[in-house]
Amino acid sequence: MRNAMLVTTNGPIEDLYRKESRIMTNTIEAGADLIAEADAATARLKEVRASIGRVIYGLEDEIELCLAAILSGGHALLVGAPGLAKTRLVETIAVATGLDTKRIQFTPDLMPADILGSEILEEADDGKRRFRFMPGPIFCRLLMADEINRASPRTQAALLQAMQEGHVTIAGERHDLPQPFHVLATQNPIEQEGTYPLPEAQLDRFLLRVDIPYPDRAAEKAILMATTGAVDADSIKVLDANEILNLQALVRKLPVGEKVLDAILDLLRLARPDESDIDAVRTGVSWGPGPRAGQALMLACRARALLQGRLAPSTEDVAALAEPVLKHRMALSFAARADGHTLEGLIKTLADRAA
Repeated sequence: MRNAMLVTTNGPIEDLYRKESRIMTNTIEAGADLIAEADAATARLKEVRASIGRVIYGLEDEIELCLAAILSGGHALLVGAPGLAKTRLVETIAVATGLDTKRIQFTPDLMPADILGSEILEEADDGKRRFRFMPGPIFCRLLMADEINRASPRTQAALLQAMQEGHVTIAGERHDLPQPFHVLATQNPIEQEGTYPLPEAQLDRFLLRVDIPYPDRAAEKAILMATTGAVDADSIKVLDANEILNLQALVRKLPVGEKVLDAILDLLRLARPDESDIDAVRTGVSWGPGPRAGQALMLACRARALLQGRLAPSTEDVAALAEPVLKHRMALSFAARADGHTLEGLIKTLADRAA
């Protein structure tokens, strides 16, 4: 009887051990699969960067930010003076990633229908007239919105639904955009005549703001040598739309440590005037970042880690991405600007404190 009781008692325990062993085995196998998938993705992304580097010189960090935005499933706003290869950069990224692209040159007379499309009335073979939807240039996978701040607010607003939800509504009918769908918009910060500043609601829909700087001497020398000869270098296709979708899914599977998560939360709270304990923020910031900034940081940190061959992001990623994520989601008051404060300097202070 005593032996029978032992067998009965040990049965559930042995089952529990076997269950825990299976869970542990599955966890180890899942981790190994994730590592293998990440290694393969890193190799492919190196090929993408090499392809872009055949055409674009001296913008390695900016290329990384644009690719991070795409891998995160978001959009990027490229800001820089004329002639700094903003348009060329977007075209080259489109070739390397294999995303079909269309370009819209934004002007004050551009109408929403010029972007989204419109319905036309046509006569069918049976003699009846019907409305048929004619898609606009937004129906692509990578939309280049050139000088987006030159369009009227009404036309700028036409992009809001597409950028956030991946579809447009025309005459009450929903029309889905191809996936993945990304907007890489350019903006000239120098010339302000005939421009319309983007509203905060639309700026918030850009995952990252990418400032395009002037090239250094070595990069400019390479540009002159490469672009004034008989033959121009060209990028090559590396990825396709399905591979981009798989990479975006992989980015969302990468683990984020508690320390990184705390750094993101600390950064957001330090940047909000009503929550910050920094005097320069409480008195000099008109409005701070919302939760969408935290989502952008979480995804962009994962994407940056993958681009650099790491399985998980670090607090260094949070510090590096603080300015691209926050710069278009915060605003300094007039008094703060008059006192010599800059948004870049303030964000660096916040990032150093949070990370």
